[in-house]
Amino acid sequence: MTIHAANFRELRLDRLCRDFGSHNAVKDVSLTIRQGEFIALLGPSGCGKSTTLNLIAGLLPATGGGIWLDEKRIDPLRPEERGFGMVFQSYALFPHMSVRKNIGFGLKMRGMPKAESESRVAEAVALVRLQGQEDKLPGQLSGGQQQRVAIARAIAVQPPLVLMDEPLSNLDAKLRLEMRAEIRRIHNALGATTIYVTHDQEEALSLADRIVVMRDGEIRQVGGPEDLFSRPDHLDVAEFMGFRNKVSGKVASVANDLATVTVGNVGVTGRVRTKAAPGEVAHLSIRPEDLHPVPEGGAGLEAKVVSTEFHGREFVGFARMADDTPLTFLADRRIAPGTDIRLAADKERVLVFGGAA
Repeated sequence: MTIHAANFRELRLDRLCRDFGSHNAVKDVSLTIRQGEFIALLGPSGCGKSTTLNLIAGLLPATGGGIWLDEKRIDPLRPEERGFGMVFQSYALFPHMSVRKNIGFGLKMRGMPKAESESRVAEAVALVRLQGQEDKLPGQLSGGQQQRVAIARAIAVQPPLVLMDEPLSNLDAKLRLEMRAEIRRIHNALGATTIYVTHDQEEALSLADRIVVMRDGEIRQVGGPEDLFSRPDHLDVAEFMGFRNKVSGKVASVANDLATVTVGNVGVTGRVRTKAAPGEVAHLSIRPEDLHPVPEGGAGLEAKVVSTEFHGREFVGFARMADDTPLTFLADRRIAPGTDIRLAADKERVLVFGGAA
């Protein structure tokens, strides 16, 4: 396989901004991406991740800051001058062109000689495993195959960066899993640098070398998948990384990196992530898979079961506390709605965030 990513040392975003009138979609985003990395921009809708990707691609002009590829400032350049590969959520294939012609379109636009273009297309087809499909039209392919064509088109031009904007959103769950593995395989095979936008934290965790969590146009935290999964630095990052249960209380005591928070009549101990002082309000973050019913007489958060769903190997329960705080938990049996229940988690699995939410 001779397809290879163009070499560079780093892409640097320096206080990058994008305003739409009075709305600040991207605010002072600074980030350095090293050659060969797989970076996921992760966050909810409207957080600025796709806008950031479009600024890197040149599809939107920045209203502040700059973008540097090594020593070269590239934000004044047009998209075609940057030479990046782009994979869109909608595939953006030409419906009247064959797979071969779609993949070779960017090469044709660059005026590449026919023999070299055909060789590049064949290599890209092989890399995305579409041999035998070259003469079909996009409408004759499955969604997963169409996305492979879009990826092949992006990599055929041997770009320094491959930019992907939620490329798996239109696929069903099974295809998403398959294509997720394929995207990482292709990235590894190319030695490429990939920037990947997603709102799916599981997707980001499974694909990325580093994850950039965004909110309200700003970077909230950057880290490796394991680090972000276990040690989010902010309450909103914790919520987005799967700590869906948020319970408020008052700090009773703090010892080393553990704090006990009083919720109702119950003390819950967890790992301190942001400063928590006795007597102050704090918030507990707990993943549903770490929260379980305790035996009768045991201590735990008091709640009333709303419903229980069977998920194959376990039951997922939904409950509400007396103050209407919702809780999601795992159980080994179906629990009837209206049942009073106590729920607890290991202190190492509970995060404590001091201060206002």
